[in-house]
Amino acid sequence: MKRYKKVIALTLSAAMLAGCGFTDRRSEEAESTPSYIDTTTPTPTPPESVAESVTVPADKVGLADSSIPDSSVAAAVEPTIEPTVVPQEPLIEDKMLDPNYEFAGESQVHTDPAKLYTNRYANANDITVCVNAGHGTSGGDNYRTYCHPDHTAKVTGGSTAEGAIKATAIASGMEFADGTPERAVTLAEALLVRDELLRRGYNVLMIRETEDVQLDNIARTVLANNLADCHIAIHWDSTDWDKGAYYMSVPQYESYLSMYPVSETWQKSNALGDKLIEGLQANNVKIFESGSMEMDLTQTSYSKVPSIDIELGDKTSDHSDEALAVLSKGLCDGIDLYFAANPKNPQQAVPAEAESSAAGDQSTEAVPAEETNAN
Repeated sequence: MKRYKKVIALTLSAAMLAGCGFTDRRSEEAESTPSYIDTTTPTPTPPESVAESVTVPADKVGLADSSIPDSSVAAAVEPTIEPTVVPQEPLIEDKMLDPNYEFAGESQVHTDPAKLYTNRYANANDITVCVNAGHGTSGGDNYRTYCHPDHTAKVTGGSTAEGAIKATAIASGMEFADGTPERAVTLAEALLVRDELLRRGYNVLMIRETEDVQLDNIARTVLANNLADCHIAIHWDSTDWDKGAYYMSVPQYESYLSMYPVSETWQKSNALGDKLIEGLQANNVKIFESGSMEMDLTQTSYSKVPSIDIELGDKTSDHSDEALAVLSKGLCDGIDLYFAANPKNPQQAVPAEAESSAAGDQSTEAVPAEETNAN
């Protein structure tokens, strides 16, 4: 009798265990590996402190009986897979000179388009910078355009003499001491600046991305007026003593300052030039004297947005890839400084006490005609 009672007790125990889900699944696991376990990639060993706390969804191992205490099964949490966000490349559009743009009729050479890069990265800031690789218009020196939109005479010298009414539509530029054409170096620098500005969230209006683009100085300026928030023309000077970088500031002549559109932009243009010099100086770029030189340029005379001709050195200056990369960073740092102090959206203005110190007083020295090849 005692033997029968023992058999009955063992049978009841086995039935209770089966009812709670504690069945032998080793044979099932040997036959089929569940689809939710990746057998192709080894499972990394967890830290020792949690090696025994592997969380497995209850419904996958048959532990769905509510009679099992909560402390016996870790919470079943399905892994969350974040979608991969692939940034969109900038939208690139050709932009021809629209004959309806103000001053467009003053241009003599305008048969090629500029390229507008609209930034679509997460850090896009809705600010458009016109990057103008100086020169690079074959045959441009065969045409002449008015120096000023009101057809008055130039107030300073340069490649075009003081008192002139017309100037070369666009000059061919100089050659570096090693024979490299200026237009090739300005283009290489412009492409570096373009790429860095795009990384920083700016839109970029590229006037020139090839050796030859048929756009004269007025066409370039008018495109910037209508498609950009500022205009930076890249040049090197024609002197031969590695003079350093500077920008062409607005001549302080009352007749010039009161002329439209100079009257509406000259202070902003000089502020932009100051910030570019500040950015270059912070990157240990050699600066010529106080960093500026007054010059009556066609670009300045027709500009309706802050506009600067920046001379990054002269014909004996280092224009290696390494040097151009440093100059590019300095220019982009300067652009950042300018828009931090002069935001497109005034609500984004940086408090005066938070701004970096501005560059020193700017020189008003006139430049001899042989010291510049800009118009």
